[in-house]
Amino acid sequence: MASRYWVVSLPVQNSPSTLWTKLQDQISKHSFDTPLHRFNIPNLRVGTLDSLLSLSDDLAKSNNFMEGVSHKIRRQIEELERISGVDSGGLTVDGVPVDSYLTRFVWDEAKYPTVSPLKEIVDGIHGQVAKIEDDLKVRVSEYNNIRSQLNAINRKQTGSLAVRDLSNLVKPEDIVTSEHLTTLLAIVSKYSQKDWLSSYETLTSYVVPRSSKKLYEDNEYALYTVTLFNRVADNFRTSAREKGFQIRDFEYSPETHESRKQELDKLVQDQESLRGSLLQWCYTSYGEVFSSWMHFCAVRLFTESILRYGLPPSFLASVLAPSVKAEKKVRSILEGLSDSTNSAYWKTEDEGGAGMAGLAGDADAHPYVSFTINLI
Repeated sequence: MASRYWVVSLPVQNSPSTLWTKLQDQISKHSFDTPLHRFNIPNLRVGTLDSLLSLSDDLAKSNNFMEGVSHKIRRQIEELERISGVDSGGLTVDGVPVDSYLTRFVWDEAKYPTVSPLKEIVDGIHGQVAKIEDDLKVRVSEYNNIRSQLNAINRKQTGSLAVRDLSNLVKPEDIVTSEHLTTLLAIVSKYSQKDWLSSYETLTSYVVPRSSKKLYEDNEYALYTVTLFNRVADNFRTSAREKGFQIRDFEYSPETHESRKQELDKLVQDQESLRGSLLQWCYTSYGEVFSSWMHFCAVRLFTESILRYGLPPSFLASVLAPSVKAEKKVRSILEGLSDSTNSAYWKTEDEGGAGMAGLAGDADAHPYVSFTINLI
């Protein structure tokens, strides 16, 4: 599938079928590997010249907005598929691959009646895409909020011993709690463990000899227990801090541990559920945005063609996907068929022309209507 397409219209001198045959022949002869398709635009309501000029002023900006929303949703889909390990096999519009939808475009008369004013059609399309973008922001924010909560819990469970949650490292048998005795948890630098083992019994009185046991060690610290009398616990904390040992506040509670586990399990389930629903919503919404965008492109091509070639509407609309190396040749073919007596005036500055800007702020300045659709 190509990622970039040209949507162009050429002025018709005799008949559209004759011009189409000439275009096919020229492309086949000089750029045979360039996909070429008719872009079927219905007879839309022209309105007044003032209304067309007013509409054309906003067409490029609106196109950039719709293209941006489609790319946002596509990127979100790619991220969700990567995390989930799924592959949709390609995005679709109502079950039709997006490239096929573009190259075989059919106007949806039921959704966008051709008798409606062009501005009404464009405003309706813009409003629909804007609503989908707002929905995307809300849904992604909800999903990211769950992810942030999970990441915070995971950091507590996998971070440094100085800050991480210790409940999954300490077993009930590691803790001694009675009327007179208590067990403290010490965080000791891995390079200070000998110092700890040789000094913890003397940091204060009433420390149970040989009561310190290592429970866990990471890249920076080791986790030790020490059992002592309740009444000297504060003194021990002070002395330990002065020696560079950190005493972590910890109270073992099976209920708290189980509650945290249930909270984590629920967050994981919520994340999976939200990810799945967000992905399905993105699949559907991408199709809706892409369809709306292509209808907008049809209105844009129609409007710019009327302003360029005049009335009554007499132009050939087509879609091409030339490779980078074939672009210059295809441009030359299109220019030759546009029957412009001053085509050099329309060339871009890079091609040695005067560099006249295209209609509706389009960057492609040519003697025919042309703009680019970037799928990615």
